Amino acid sequence: MRLVPSVLLACALLSLPAAACDLPARADALRDAVLAQVNAERSAKGLRALTAAAALTQAAQSHACDSATRNRMGHDGSDGSTLATRVKREGYRFREVAENVAQGYPSVESVMQGWMASTGHRKNILSSGVQQAGVGIAIGSNGDLHWVLNLGRPH
Repeated sequence: MRLVPSVLLACALLSLPAAACDLPARADALRDAVLAQVNAERSAKGLRALTAAAALTQAAQSHACDSATRNRMGHDGSDGSTLATRVKREGYRFREVAENVAQGYPSVESVMQGWMASTGHRKNILSSGVQQAGVGIAIGSNGDLHWVLNLGRPH
């Protein structure tokens, strides 16, 4: 299982379509469970809860699909896009944005444990500067789940 954190603040806007992909059963419930666990971690540290943002969710889902289609996890899209590019593409104007990605974790609990055990991912989840989140999840050709958590503070 692999994890990659990233914090990006600016990038050029591209307009390329997202890849189609297979979603796990109950994908919406999984997204909600990730956000609930993120908020539980934040609450335990005295931080305010994040709210779901449709644009961050769409950007996260598109990147999860792209990652699953390529069976390659990372912060770069197959079109050369970055996190900033992807969220801008969805109309999200931000002051701060961060992304956690992971591949191969079979459950919400395991991906959250992986993220919280990683310094960079933990820092993103516990950032006092973010206010909103979006979660994407897709099934890769080898059956691995590809997870994307986008965090942001809008302009």
